Amino acid sequence: MSHPSITEVNSAFAARVRAGETLLGAIIALPCPEVAELFSRAGFDWLFIDTEHSPMDPLAAQVLLQSARCPCMVRVPVGEEAVIKKALDIGAAGVIVPQVNTAADAERIVAYCKYPPLGSRGVGIVRAHGYGLDFQEYVASANDNVIVMLQIENIAAVDNIDAIVRVPGVDALMIGPYDLSGTMGRLGQVNHPEVEQAMETVRKACAAVGMKLGIFAATAEGMKPYIQKGYTMPIAGMDLMLLSAAARGMVQALK
Repeated sequence: MSHPSITEVNSAFAARVRAGETLLGAIIALPCPEVAELFSRAGFDWLFIDTEHSPMDPLAAQVLLQSARCPCMVRVPVGEEAVIKKALDIGAAGVIVPQVNTAADAERIVAYCKYPPLGSRGVGIVRAHGYGLDFQEYVASANDNVIVMLQIENIAAVDNIDAIVRVPGVDALMIGPYDLSGTMGRLGQVNHPEVEQAMETVRKACAAVGMKLGIFAATAEGMKPYIQKGYTMPIAGMDLMLLSAAARGMVQALK
């Protein structure tokens, strides 16, 4: 039995994102293929592979993509061309790029994600192309299929949000409440009224143009209010946090 190609998987995911379906994701920070496999089998719509704050390199991330049974987005450590190219070449459905503060930043990142003539992405024979077997299929549709998600995690980005949401080729934004609070002089105070107001400014700007929006919450109860507000790419839970909570719960119940 043949498996769907990376192009087919990514195309279906991109269509669901742009249709505004609520797609539940989870962060994978452990370089363990069994974890990615387990989370995808648990029913998440997509996985957020974190190479920004985890020790993973592109090869470790590729192993997770090969193990997962659902689309995977890769968070790159920085919005640089070579880094974004590698994340897409290993077969990611898209990239999540941190610290995007201006429309110019957004335009540059979109260009890195697109093949010419829309951008400057380089071409190589890699996993995304089925190691050459699906080369024409992938290259012909990648500019449409790759999801570009940008992180809004600085008060400067909030100040520029009306321009950022209008950059062609940006599919979704993700609010980073902790880093945002730090740039407002209130590190960790994610429920402070000023921080919540900044987040609401981003949400309203997205709603005005139909931009998809994501956010992370560690628990289901913490996530529900965001889903009710229209966040269509909720990122609920992280592998190491869920593992830690389950382990501590077991110990506390028995000791």
